Amino acid sequence: MERSSDYGAFMEKFVLKPSSSSHELPLNGLTFAVKDIFDVNGFVTGFGNPDWARTHSAATSTAPAVLAILRGGATCVGKTVMDEMAYSLDGDNKHYGTPTNPCAPDRVPGGSSSGSAVAVGAKLVDFSLGTDTGGSVRVPASYCSILGFRPSHDAVSTAGVIPMAQSFDTVGWFARDPVILNRVGRILLQLPDVDLVRPRQIFIAEDCFQLSSIPNNRVSQVLVKSVEKLFGGDVVKHLILGDYVENKVPSLSHFISKEIKKQDYGIASLAALSSAMRLLQRYEFKNNHGEWVTTVKPDLGPGISERVWEAIQTTGESIGICYSVKAEIIATLTTLLEDFGILAIPTVPGSPPKLNTDPTTLEIFGAEASSLLSIAGLSGFCQVSIPLGMYNDVPVAISLLAKHGSDGFLLNVVETLYDTLQEQIAISE
Repeated sequence: MERSSDYGAFMEKFVLKPSSSSHELPLNGLTFAVKDIFDVNGFVTGFGNPDWARTHSAATSTAPAVLAILRGGATCVGKTVMDEMAYSLDGDNKHYGTPTNPCAPDRVPGGSSSGSAVAVGAKLVDFSLGTDTGGSVRVPASYCSILGFRPSHDAVSTAGVIPMAQSFDTVGWFARDPVILNRVGRILLQLPDVDLVRPRQIFIAEDCFQLSSIPNNRVSQVLVKSVEKLFGGDVVKHLILGDYVENKVPSLSHFISKEIKKQDYGIASLAALSSAMRLLQRYEFKNNHGEWVTTVKPDLGPGISERVWEAIQTTGESIGICYSVKAEIIATLTTLLEDFGILAIPTVPGSPPKLNTDPTTLEIFGAEASSLLSIAGLSGFCQVSIPLGMYNDVPVAISLLAKHGSDGFLLNVVETLYDTLQEQIAISE
């Protein structure tokens, strides 16, 4: 395949025409691609690994999320490369190659929806579909300097999508244009067009922004100034999220170990939140794929192989406590944000890692990122990653979260804020 022209984003190219070519349709004339985790009738769903593709037959139906987009008027142009078994946030694949990050070619593109993000970032398609369990839309969106939306858990059908861990699996999407992001969302979420509701409060999680290696004036301050300009200064509130979570989520104490407290990076309560999420993720992954992995013994790339086999050895111990943490964090953040409240955090704690970074460094960065990503992961809240331009030649992003079911509200806020954010970025530079 000619990697240079398509940035290594595609597994295979084909054309699926929309169900109708009416000019009235909201996605008429737009093109999209889908991650190779979605069933498309007549194609093998490859799940990022040739052994998986070899041991599975072609899909006999198409995932409802893909069908909804086709009914909305868009044309599908192919399937995109993904990290093996969706078990990485880096974006590399030893079998099919690592898609090239279009805005920072010396950096990883982020995963596991790597090809879908690269296809949008490189302007090969107007938008694309991915999945996000532990961050697989939000991370590549931030690394490729595009918009990425993880919807409320269970808000978009995951039928016809290979499961990773059902407590967290979501169908997400990427776009360069906030209007297209919103239109795609309204189709997938089956939402009517509604007018913008002014955010009641926007909480800036100060401790989370202190984790970031990017200066505050290029991240949180860009947001604060934009919000003040559009909605007024009274909307902005400041919060130490780690303390708030530690006080309100008692079951986390089980995961706040001496090891976590000894770490010189991170926020103890959010690192514990990440530990609970990753344990439940491993347990559910094993239930989904343990039998296949132990029978086939697939050839898996470095890092992914270790994670997969660690998951296969997971027992049911402490799983009940994970569910308690999940229930408590949902209640805690629902009380904080209520209707029309927003939580702002960095999408990831810094710049995308360089290609061929050693696995230990990647693991530490991944753990820090996971403490931020697990907030929406465990709560099931919707989250959008918004690009904030480049800093020292690498992309910068910020994330906004809203309570479960507030997806339409959040999509409208992004569309309204976007241009003002770009103006503030130019001023801050």
